[in-house]
Amino acid sequence: VQLQASGGGLVQVGGSLRLSCAASGSGFSINNMGWYRQAPGKQRELVGRTISGRSTNVEDFVKGRFTISRDNAKNTVYLQMNSLKPEDTAVYYCNADVNLTPGGPTFRYWGQGTQVTVSS
Repeated sequence: VQLQASGGGLVQVGGSLRLSCAASGSGFSINNMGWYRQAPGKQRELVGRTISGRSTNVEDFVKGRFTISRDNAKNTVYLQMNSLKPEDTAVYYCNADVNLTPGGPTFRYWGQGTQVTVSS
């Protein structure tokens, strides 16, 4: 299973970006998918996630600005980021909780990270 994240870049304050993360491979099923971020000198933190491909939630510090969604047919999770602030500058990582066999254990896979820089 491989996760490929894309969509990061440099944007001005108040701008928008849409991140995508596609899972590829075969013979697996995905439970949850989500986005984390890590700013310089800080710990990685959860931004939002989709739960079993149905419900979604984002953390309070981005609520009202960020939206997470998922296309189950494409095994892809998206993060729509609006009204960006300088404090949103970070490397954004996607992850997926995957079953490689039906009823088997769940493994967490991570994408490579995509840089988001918000300039003031």
